[in-house]
Amino acid sequence: MSLRAKFVLYLTLVHFVFAAAAIWLLRQEWVWLLVVEVFFALSLIAGIWLIRHLFIPLDLIRTGAELIEEEDFASKFVEVGQPEMDQLIRVFNRMNERLREERLQLQEQHYLLEKILAASPSGIITFDYDGRISLVNPSAERLLQALAAELIGKKPEGSAPELLHVLAGLEVGGAKVVRLQGQRRVRCQKSQFVDRGFPRSFVLIEELTEELRHSEKRGYEQVIRMMAHEVNNSTGAVSSLIRSCLNYRDQVREADREDFATALQVAAQRSERLSSFMRNFSEVVKLPLPRLQLVNLVELLREIERLLQVESQQRHIIWEWEVEDELPPLHMDREQMEQVFVNVLRNAMEAIGTEGRIEVRVGRVGGRSRVVIADSGCGIAPEIREQLFTPFFSTKEQGQGIGLTLVQEILDRHGFEFSLESRSGGPTDFAVYFKS
Repeated sequence: MSLRAKFVLYLTLVHFVFAAAAIWLLRQEWVWLLVVEVFFALSLIAGIWLIRHLFIPLDLIRTGAELIEEEDFASKFVEVGQPEMDQLIRVFNRMNERLREERLQLQEQHYLLEKILAASPSGIITFDYDGRISLVNPSAERLLQALAAELIGKKPEGSAPELLHVLAGLEVGGAKVVRLQGQRRVRCQKSQFVDRGFPRSFVLIEELTEELRHSEKRGYEQVIRMMAHEVNNSTGAVSSLIRSCLNYRDQVREADREDFATALQVAAQRSERLSSFMRNFSEVVKLPLPRLQLVNLVELLREIERLLQVESQQRHIIWEWEVEDELPPLHMDREQMEQVFVNVLRNAMEAIGTEGRIEVRVGRVGGRSRVVIADSGCGIAPEIREQLFTPFFSTKEQGQGIGLTLVQEILDRHGFEFSLESRSGGPTDFAVYFKS
């Protein structure tokens, strides 16, 4: 029974009792009895009317609370003509209108944020209060090479992508540059925001590959041009002087003549080697644009195998082939791509040393042609692998550090993706992915 019904029942019972008492006391005085009974009837009607108007604000408050609970901010109350009630109704209507506008604004902002996250070229990952992944935008899916549905609800340290393991150890406010598959590099930065009064974290992942590569390229091109200019000027003058000095060989004492000629020849050879050294560097800077033509990839690799056959036999290295299907001819610069594969295969042979094997796997993956060159060498340590494609870095005693730089430059100009996967003590896989 509602509170209003209880009040009405109470008033009815009280008036009934007093009416009965009045009948018993005034049964001989029917005039007064009629007056008293009329009074009780009017009092009951007035009481019910007062209760009804007393409970209108309570009904209004209850209805308003129900509307708010149901998040119905579009409904409004109509003024009833009572000053106190109308003031309460106006306050409620203003509050409801404000809530409706704020909800609409939040919905629009949320919709805009969703559009921004979906279109952002940077990867964005947010975490809930327990540190579990709650959102992964499309760019983050691409960088992680995993679907958002597979990651949401999981802890980063327990997820498959290796990049997430790095993010798990990243402190709030910290940033780190991480190298991904295929020599791609990203910058990861972890920050916080407040949600419903509690802090939550998110990670912003920015692609730095092209920016860093162009920066490195501008740097080493400038260095190489400066070195080539100085060295070529010097070696040209030195070579000219040496040739002139050789003309005076007959004027030197016969006892010193042979030593004189030998010294000049050694100097000329060293000068030529220095010029050759600089020409190797200049090849990277002066690399022409690819002259594309249709090339049979398997035939090209077979020719390189024959080119390296003698060295392979001397090292007792066995070549193993795995051609999944016949690939259509691919558009590439044959000479430049030959340089790429010769560099990679020579590196594989040097990594093996002697007594090993090289696997060449050709096929298609994800709708693209792919070639993988794997060697049975001792692998590459992580700290060395991160530096392999850095200009002038070499693990060889006499290495110049331009072989893999040239490989990277050629593949980039062709628009071919590549990756180098290796671990210390294990095999090394170099893969090239060609355009469809």
